[in-house]
Amino acid sequence: MGSVGTTTWLEKLEEQLNVDVDSMDPTFAKSLPFKPHNQTSNQLLVNEQMSIPENRETFLQAVKEYKDKGWEAVLDRISVLLCAQNIDNIQGRVLLQTSPFHAYDTEKVVAHARSYAREFEQVGISKDRFCIKIPCTGPAMNAGPILLKDGIRTLGTSLFGLPQAIAASQAGCLYISPYYNEVRAHADLNLWPNVEDPATQHTMSARMVQILETYKRLYKETGNEQPMVKSASFISPKEAMAAGEMGCHHATISADVLTQLGKLSYDGSKQPGEGIPKPMHPYLNAGPTPSRLAKLSKTDPLAAADWDGKLASTGIDYLANDGAELQKAIEADPITKTRLYEALELFKGGELRSKAAIEEAMKLV
Repeated sequence: MGSVGTTTWLEKLEEQLNVDVDSMDPTFAKSLPFKPHNQTSNQLLVNEQMSIPENRETFLQAVKEYKDKGWEAVLDRISVLLCAQNIDNIQGRVLLQTSPFHAYDTEKVVAHARSYAREFEQVGISKDRFCIKIPCTGPAMNAGPILLKDGIRTLGTSLFGLPQAIAASQAGCLYISPYYNEVRAHADLNLWPNVEDPATQHTMSARMVQILETYKRLYKETGNEQPMVKSASFISPKEAMAAGEMGCHHATISADVLTQLGKLSYDGSKQPGEGIPKPMHPYLNAGPTPSRLAKLSKTDPLAAADWDGKLASTGIDYLANDGAELQKAIEADPITKTRLYEALELFKGGELRSKAAIEEAMKLV
């Protein structure tokens, strides 16, 4: 990727944040010019990877071993085996997502995360090499503190607004993944804000900056570790570079966008803004928001028409009463409510396709 002697956009971005691969394909991870930090996944990526001919034998073996435990146990087993194929190609953690069907049931989220943890242990992947993605709903966020006591780290996913980010902090999440674009925009580009300068013009940039500023302030005030911001759902290389300028700590990027980043030669004089080299610690000596982005902290293009201009308060306990205040905040924000629902529905579809494939294979073995 890139020609000899030139720095690519991908290499420059890796200087500014930790580049993660949003793909379970070991061949792709090995093709990158450096070892990606983490490997993220979801129900769609698991279904895609388990369905390729190269994994047919692994798939059937898992079905044979676990068919008496039911399709869900088989799916957990396969998901972990796919992560095990890629663990040596990354520096940090492999991530799996709990079932979207459990998004509003704390006990089921906890049980599913523990099931993954048992499978990781079976294949020799220790707790410091995996992380479990849980959706940013009130009930699912309440699973965070329970899992933390088990030593199981979590990422708050399907995140679209500041209240969800504050809840993830209260839940002890290691990471959060704000979605830069709504999931439907990947299939329908009419929904995509395809702007020249995403850092200042994309409709989600203000919320990204507000999340980062809130976490910096919380760390300064409390000394407590805050979730690292692992931005996700990019459609263009420019959006990934914007994450670097904003000061995100990680960016998890699809194989398609990573490939594009690797083909572009970097010229700082042609960039609307530039990030700074990533710090050793995400919050200890965190600098201010870049001056050209400072105005974003006071605005929100995605806010409801009756928004009073006030940001979500860190003084609210978003986990109490099964996450009642978080659910209230989600209901009050049409963007978060809609996009969260659509993300969960998308992942349900991926899980159901895997279920059908497993149940069909159960008849064969």
